[in-house]
Amino acid sequence: MLDRAKTCLFFIRGFSVLMLCLYGVCIFSTVSQQSLSSGKKQVDEVVQIIRTRRVIKRTDEQLHTVQEDIYEVDVRRQNSRQLRPFNVMEREKIGGFQKELSKFDVSDNLDQEFHSRVLEFFDKGCEVQIFMTWFAPAEYFGERELLSLESVFQVHPEGCLMILSKTLDSEQGYRILKPLIDLQFKIAAVTPDLSFLLSNTPGDTWLDELKLGKKGPGRIPLGQNLSNLIRLAALYKYGGVYLDTDFIVLKSFKGLRNVIGAQSVDAVSKHWTRLNNAVLIFDRHHPLLFKFMVDFASKFDGNKWGSNGPYLVSRVVHKVSGIPGYNFTILPPTAFYPVDWIKIPGFFRKPQDLASSRWLNATLLELSENCYGVHLWNKVSKGIRIEEGCVLARLVEDHCITCQFTHRKASIIQKN
Repeated sequence: MLDRAKTCLFFIRGFSVLMLCLYGVCIFSTVSQQSLSSGKKQVDEVVQIIRTRRVIKRTDEQLHTVQEDIYEVDVRRQNSRQLRPFNVMEREKIGGFQKELSKFDVSDNLDQEFHSRVLEFFDKGCEVQIFMTWFAPAEYFGERELLSLESVFQVHPEGCLMILSKTLDSEQGYRILKPLIDLQFKIAAVTPDLSFLLSNTPGDTWLDELKLGKKGPGRIPLGQNLSNLIRLAALYKYGGVYLDTDFIVLKSFKGLRNVIGAQSVDAVSKHWTRLNNAVLIFDRHHPLLFKFMVDFASKFDGNKWGSNGPYLVSRVVHKVSGIPGYNFTILPPTAFYPVDWIKIPGFFRKPQDLASSRWLNATLLELSENCYGVHLWNKVSKGIRIEEGCVLARLVEDHCITCQFTHRKASIIQKN
């Protein structure tokens, strides 16, 4: 509407100037050529001049009206672009985050109940104490995730596994975990107390800033970043092992302390190029865990995938390398990440010829000798079916505890 009004203004201005010039030329020509004409003609010229002035006056009035219309349009447009009052925006931002936070599987009102449940659970002569996190609905906890749980107990029959999850800390979650509970394995789902876990850590400041609207959660799913932070806080408070739910355990962790795994190494120097946080094994109150949380809180980026996870542990370890007081070990990719996310689909495909069969057997031998486990990179592989005879199918056969009692194997592995 503003552009249309401005066009109208320019047209009217041009028209009025043109009219004035035309009449001026006519008058000048008439006076010059007919200076001796009759008085009647002079009177007619005077009348014409008066009429011209009236036209110009009406044009000026129209111009004024158009200018007022343009001003009103400008004001409306400016008002439409003005931000809402700051306090309104802040309330909406904080309210939106709190609503989003409430959807995730955390609670900040459990006080000592959470702490007591954790201490009681791990006070059972655990061979190894392991944490996992789950922030999706319970019904999404499928066969792959169950296989991960079973692989833990296949290798650590006396281990204790706690899943920090509100959705699994429920009747539905209990039904999902019941096959392992019935076999007397030490497994439990516990709703995490976010305020307790983050208390006296840099993560506490991060959470407060989000609640106050000083930071935004970003485009990356909030659950993913909460998992990145909670795994650090849980290990810092209690120590032990953290595992992603798409990790298949192949060898006992009992001999490992203060360990993180390299995801990739330089082909020439063999020095690590990226670490990963899908597997973390640390003592309670380890300074590197605290350093990880410092970086999380100060450099949080909710819009870049991996910035608060694999990239975080990589940049922090790079900074503290060689500094006294940080005692930890970086294991090579063969330990936890023997296959990267680009090549993981090959673990799901059955061999097609003699060469691929030889590769499969060589891969299985390497996994059994050098690997503590395999990360399945669910972000890439979750939609791929496990074909009968593939690498992963062989791992299922070796690590699926309940398959011998149920028909789960058939639902996991795709038949020919």
